[in-house]
Amino acid sequence: MWIASKCNLCGDCLKGCLYVNYDQEKAVAEIEALMEGKEAEILHKCVTCCACREYCPTGADPYDLILKAQEKFKVFPLTVKGSDRMKLAFEVPSEVITGDPDKPVLSLCVMEKQIPDGALDGKLFEGLSVAKGGDYFCLIGYVHVGQQSSIAKGARKFIENLADLGKDIIFLHDDCYAMAHVKVKDYGITAPFRYMHIFEYLRNYLRDHPGSIAKLGKRVAYQRPCASRYTPEKDILLDEIFDLIGVERLARTYERETALCCTGPIIHVFPELAQDVQARNIDDALKCGAEGLITLCPVCDRILRRPTAARGLTKIFLTDLCRMALGEKAFPE
Repeated sequence: MWIASKCNLCGDCLKGCLYVNYDQEKAVAEIEALMEGKEAEILHKCVTCCACREYCPTGADPYDLILKAQEKFKVFPLTVKGSDRMKLAFEVPSEVITGDPDKPVLSLCVMEKQIPDGALDGKLFEGLSVAKGGDYFCLIGYVHVGQQSSIAKGARKFIENLADLGKDIIFLHDDCYAMAHVKVKDYGITAPFRYMHIFEYLRNYLRDHPGSIAKLGKRVAYQRPCASRYTPEKDILLDEIFDLIGVERLARTYERETALCCTGPIIHVFPELAQDVQARNIDDALKCGAEGLITLCPVCDRILRRPTAARGLTKIFLTDLCRMALGEKAFPE
């Protein structure tokens, strides 16, 4: 939530943006314009990656300010069409597949068709219940179409539907975790159930089954989802996962705080920019000697399938990488 009293007009949020070239003076001017209720230039250039939220040193949440202004002025090109697309998510048939009574529920949101085939097979997921479909749509996707009000409107129902399952929840989708852990608090809502991110679940499983792991000895690049800007503190869990399975997470230009968007939100809005961003991201991974690009977000995975294949960069979904260390799959050669 945008908290004006926390903003000290340092300009770091937009000065750090990887998609515009603002100096501190310009960055400050843009934020000041938004605070005054004006239609600032950044509204037309924003790619909705949420990074400015993480760059803000005071926790003022400038992306929320931008998002609300995008909706107010209806300037983001996907505002209408994107909103209609988001509404289709609620129409995805909902289903709860019951697993062992003492195990948690894996929430897939509406991402099932985006997840690579077989990525949820094997020992890691044995006995888990699964909840999927429109009833469990987390709404964070609305940030990518310049709409805040739809998130606020559906937040409580999202939490209630998960609470009705009566079990602990594992969020596969980074967006869902961001919604439950951060965004709902903007509306005075607290999740009345225990939950964890898929990172925590995978880390725990691997830590508890060391004898089942054959360390991979691979070097990889990681594609960080935009929703991670809401919960960057959990990144340490991914580092633990990589350490447990014997994978080196390469330090590269577009990594952690300086990660690039997969371009899913802008591929039909700013196509030339999207192609450039994808090329820079893949070039960076290849330059560092990555033997694979690891994805977590199902949308990132789908968007990057073609461009990575065209460049000869192996793309691997995180759960598949863990299954490789457990001997259930072979690392692609």
